[in-house]
Amino acid sequence: MSRVYLDHNATTPVEPAVLDAMLPYFSADFGNAASIHTPGQRARAGVETAREQVAALLGARPQEIVFTSGGTESDNHAIFGIVRNASGATKHIITTQIEHEAVLNTCQALEKEGGTAAGNRQAIEVTYLPVDLNGLIDPEGVRDAIRPHTVLITVMHANNELGAIQPLEQIGRIAAQNDIYFHSDAVQSAGKIPLDVSALGIDLLAISGHKIYAPKGIGALYIRGGTRLRQLLYGGHHQRGFRPGTENVPGIVGLGKASELAQKSLADDAQRVSTLRDELERELLARIPYARANAAGAPRTPNTTNITFPGIEGEALIIALDLKGLACSTGAACSSGAVEPSHVLTAIGLSPDEARASIRFSLGRHTTQQEIAAALEIVPAAVAQLRELSPVYQKKPVTCRSMRKS
Repeated sequence: MSRVYLDHNATTPVEPAVLDAMLPYFSADFGNAASIHTPGQRARAGVETAREQVAALLGARPQEIVFTSGGTESDNHAIFGIVRNASGATKHIITTQIEHEAVLNTCQALEKEGGTAAGNRQAIEVTYLPVDLNGLIDPEGVRDAIRPHTVLITVMHANNELGAIQPLEQIGRIAAQNDIYFHSDAVQSAGKIPLDVSALGIDLLAISGHKIYAPKGIGALYIRGGTRLRQLLYGGHHQRGFRPGTENVPGIVGLGKASELAQKSLADDAQRVSTLRDELERELLARIPYARANAAGAPRTPNTTNITFPGIEGEALIIALDLKGLACSTGAACSSGAVEPSHVLTAIGLSPDEARASIRFSLGRHTTQQEIAAALEIVPAAVAQLRELSPVYQKKPVTCRSMRKS
């Protein structure tokens, strides 16, 4: 059975050219990049080339790139680093209700611990801004949420479940006007849409290698020159003290090569993939009664569509599709043995049942027309089969969305 993989927002395969670039650093050029001898300097050269490649993808300067273990570490470093370095008895963060857990859980951890500096208890407050039905925040809502003690605004660039792209440029101007640091989780946008940290007014930005055809376990944090933040880890003086620990040279080289490839093919990939995404979305809505696309009115990453299929359980559909050779995902998270509805989908107004009936399809640069055609045969059949077995599905299901329209 030939499998169809439509879960590229979860992870991507390593590009052959990326693997080829990495291989010498496992053997011939295995040196420690911190060493001053020749093997070490060969490794150092690979690291610095990669730093230039990542910087070029982001519109940054090489010295502003710090390599990490991935997007989660980058987000943690940015948020903890800014908040813990800020002075004042009370510190305030502005974020959104639909951030990735790497941001939400970090903010919640700061709220709980309150921060400790020189033995004095500090209050850390977080504002979680709502989004509209398309998953977008209102920049003026950000402005209105600012307090005298606001130290950080953190808003993701593109949402991992919906693909919705936030108006970062407007938010960046608001942050700059108020002298507040601005961080963005760009794990889902890097390599898919153009990124220019200067144009967006961003001070800190996180990316992850395995989302852009590099290996897992490598990421990067852009830190604008002059940004003052406390380090997350303590150890040696690697990467100018921002991120101690022996550098993962093969992973770093892989991230650099993947960034170079993404920059070269971004426009062509986006056009081709968005055409396939639009076909998949359009045909699924046409072939499956009562199916609807979420956040379709927002600017979206070219590869992502999130569709609600009323009358089915998303987890059951994922399993049914997997048995037929198609991989995709839900927005649900498994918590204490119970499937919780996606916080992203409930934030845009879906009921818990609607959220549980929603599936994300995320295409990649190697997705083919034949794979989309196969998906258009597999998905409608699986949905119809599950609806036949469903004790709750009706021919004309009443949903919260339809009631809001009446």
